[in-house]
Amino acid sequence: MTDALPVIDTAFLAAAAVADLEDWGPLEEATSADVPMSVRGLTIWSAPDDADASGASGDADASGASGDAGDAGDAGAEAGIWECTAGPSYWVQEENEVIYVLSGTLTVTPDGGKPTTLGPGDVAVFPRGWRGPWELHETVRKVYVIF
Repeated sequence: MTDALPVIDTAFLAAAAVADLEDWGPLEEATSADVPMSVRGLTIWSAPDDADASGASGDADASGASGDAGDAGDAGAEAGIWECTAGPSYWVQEENEVIYVLSGTLTVTPDGGKPTTLGPGDVAVFPRGWRGPWELHETVRKVYVIF
């Protein structure tokens, strides 16, 4: 007889493309004072921070998702929905990020590299250390995973 594995809850969010989002304020990475960029979002899941990285179950956040990562190495990891209005910005990736574009278009250009335009249905990976400008041509909504 094998030992039963513990049940690990999975966070779900149906209809991410139309989910209600919270106001997250102005985009800190915006690079033009003439083009205010505002961010809305929703954290679906997040790992406990370093203080809670013992692997103990965290409290559910506003979406009802549990913060239990099960491993201290996951501290700071999260997944959610991010939406931002059009404009220019500059990003320096301090963590790995995977995105899935739900709506809108943007052009990303790694410093010293070639631009790539992303739109609905596209997936991109931005590894830790990636740097470069993002030009949001219209409001963009994406699903993101930071790890």
